[in-house]
Amino acid sequence: MKNIGKYITVVFLLAGLLNSCETTDLDLLVSPNDLAADQADPALLLNSIQLAYAGNIYDFSILGGELTRIEYMSGRNYFNNYPGSTLDDVWERTYSSGWGDDEVYSTDYDLGIFSNVQRLEDIDATSDVDYSFHIAVGKTIQAHMLMLITDYIGSAVYSEAGDPDQFPAPVLDDGAAVYASALALLDEAESLFATNPGTVGATDFYYGGDSSLWIKAVNSLRLKAYITTGNTAAFDAVIAGNNYIDEAEEDFQFQYGSRELQPDTRHPNYADDYTPSGADNYRALWLMEYMQNVDDPRLRYYFYRQVAETPGAPGVDPNEETLACSLAVPPIHYQESEWAYCSLPNGYWGRQHGNNEGTPPDGFTRTAIGVYPAAGKFDDSDFAVDEDDPSYDPTVGLGKGGGGAGIQPIILSSYVDFWRADNAMAKGESDAVVADFFESALTKSMAKVKPFAALDPTADLSFEPSGTDVTTWIDGIIADFLAATGDDQMNIFADQYFVTLYGGSAEAYNYYRKTGYPTNLAPNWEANPGPFPRTFLYPQTEVITNPNLTQKTDMTGQVFWDTNPASPAFPEAQ
Repeated sequence: MKNIGKYITVVFLLAGLLNSCETTDLDLLVSPNDLAADQADPALLLNSIQLAYAGNIYDFSILGGELTRIEYMSGRNYFNNYPGSTLDDVWERTYSSGWGDDEVYSTDYDLGIFSNVQRLEDIDATSDVDYSFHIAVGKTIQAHMLMLITDYIGSAVYSEAGDPDQFPAPVLDDGAAVYASALALLDEAESLFATNPGTVGATDFYYGGDSSLWIKAVNSLRLKAYITTGNTAAFDAVIAGNNYIDEAEEDFQFQYGSRELQPDTRHPNYADDYTPSGADNYRALWLMEYMQNVDDPRLRYYFYRQVAETPGAPGVDPNEETLACSLAVPPIHYQESEWAYCSLPNGYWGRQHGNNEGTPPDGFTRTAIGVYPAAGKFDDSDFAVDEDDPSYDPTVGLGKGGGGAGIQPIILSSYVDFWRADNAMAKGESDAVVADFFESALTKSMAKVKPFAALDPTADLSFEPSGTDVTTWIDGIIADFLAATGDDQMNIFADQYFVTLYGGSAEAYNYYRKTGYPTNLAPNWEANPGPFPRTFLYPQTEVITNPNLTQKTDMTGQVFWDTNPASPAFPEAQ
């Protein structure tokens, strides 16, 4: 899974070239990055920036999801599971050359985001054409990358970035300074977008050239910065401006396609799970169990079951060949937890946090990603249909469901409402005020997820929850929240935030380190997995080539906004 981000960025770069403009020569042998500034194609440079960004967001979402049980993490020991190579691809797409050179498709459109933004500025400075739109998009993306790299590593390169001739071995800037620089970049981007510049041939993969929507994204990135750092006054000032993402039509997301070959434009999770040999990834057991426990209406959208039963579940015989842990006696720390060690009822077949067993022949039995967000299949219990019925089609396969034409969420309106609720808590506002934002977030999440079922042309939509079902469920969650206190109340909120972040989980890791909630996450399979990672190691490719950088010896260093007790005392669930 960790290599998919690099793969999908490369293939989408080619996809962007295929679709960017009618005059593109597909046999072009010379990279725009190898040309003089006045010869390079700004549209292709912007394509490269946008597609590198999509790949990075996917990688951050997977990592954030793994550490918070939204996605499955495969290793028992945190330090061993996340070596220095973990963020190599992200770093290279952001700063370096060579990120496009791999076995899938060798391309020369390979300079990092920072280098390409600088080239756009150089082109603009010597051209009669106004490339303000290109530069504004680039600076917005730069700002978000700086914040996320700081969130995940603790610091980032900024003051010496993008100029390898002058700074061949750039130093890392302090995390707080990087955040300040990112906010300054957002100011620059907004000033350019405010002039409503023309796209002059650019393909905007996110907002179709609408500068007003990009300004909403800019303001929402400010909200992300302020909620992460606890700056409630600055957060409120953005809200008061009333120009941020608060409707689904404004959602910041990347749209995948359904093309399988030359290039493969599908959602990477779909490409992994809908294959002739079955599903490749495991879904996180904690998330599926929690959603079953609370009867979450999004369950059939998020996950596609290929079978009705899981070995070792209540009333089901174990099977050592297909699910080895179904015969195992859970260790003491799992016996003392509230969560399943191995098997869930109703055919939800995944793996628990830290399960490092081998790969059995379960490609057509394990639960696959569903119709949201990857445009897989909607779970209409088709495994229960009689085999002679023409609608019997209980397994994954090429082209099934929505064909992979899903999305990569970046900032959705539902996320922003969760941030508003979190901000209200930080200011000590009443439970009723928090609950209003909480309710709005869940309502927007359900409204976002439900239309995805229609992407699956074979789905039996009678299995969809009705509007009344959804309203009743949301009312119940909010009632439980208002009736609870302390950790119980915070866990209800945080659990639902994590469920809503499915597919775009980068901010889950930040929330977990900032608050310590939810405290009811399933434990690691290993009783002593080592300290919970508070930041990742430096990218090894940079450590090897940069004499100013020495690799960390552990992952306990805390980002500047993380002022909680050191690991392993915090977070509680580890």
